[in-house]
Amino acid sequence: MIKSMLIEYIQAALARTEYEIIEDDEEPYYGWIPELEGVWATGTSLEECRENLEEITGEWLILRLRRNLPIPSLDNCKNRYLR
Repeated sequence: MIKSMLIEYIQAALARTEYEIIEDDEEPYYGWIPELEGVWATGTSLEECRENLEEITGEWLILRLRRNLPIPSLDNCKNRYLR
């Protein structure tokens, strides 16, 4: 059950991703999730950027949980589920 809640949260977060293409960069695709402070990733393609962002979001979430830091609510994913 916890695993499915984490996956649901990550999917909700990824749905909020904003992307930018940075010209003349080795990894020109840049993505970030505005609601999650410090969560961003790059990639050589949009798909690679998204995969990297998914991994970083999972790591960010685990770190927040371990340190008992607040986690923003996204869609129907509520803080009460992620204590």
